[in-house]
Amino acid sequence: MPESQELDDRLLVVFDGHCVLCNGWVRWLLRQDRRDRLRFAAFQSEKAAGLLAQHTKVLEPDGRPGTVLVFRSPLKAGEQPLTRLAATLAMLRELSRPWPVVATALGWIPEFLSDPVYGLVACWRYRIWGRLERCPLPTDEERSHFL
Repeated sequence: MPESQELDDRLLVVFDGHCVLCNGWVRWLLRQDRRDRLRFAAFQSEKAAGLLAQHTKVLEPDGRPGTVLVFRSPLKAGEQPLTRLAATLAMLRELSRPWPVVATALGWIPEFLSDPVYGLVACWRYRIWGRLERCPLPTDEERSHFL
């Protein structure tokens, strides 16, 4: 379970540490997060495991999330993870300009269109981008952004 002093009011992004696409997205977010609004945890990590155990509805039958999950306040009772486009929009809104404006524009896409596209990418991500044998370790300067 993440500790409150590590998160404060930041978003917690839980991602697949073996997915090349997910790792690329996290690296991009790290470069764009100039206001220090995001924290990250691979769902394979011990700290994410306790959190995922509380949110089994978003897990695939094999026990892993099929999408990046975003938590605003993971330590509060009743917190529900954001998934798919809603998670992406929440992350973009936390970044510096122009990304909040991009999030607003993407927010006009209805779920009945965005969810199937997101689902296809999530389903094919290993085949297209590949799978890492091990979760990459963050650099020394990135380490403070990971739980």
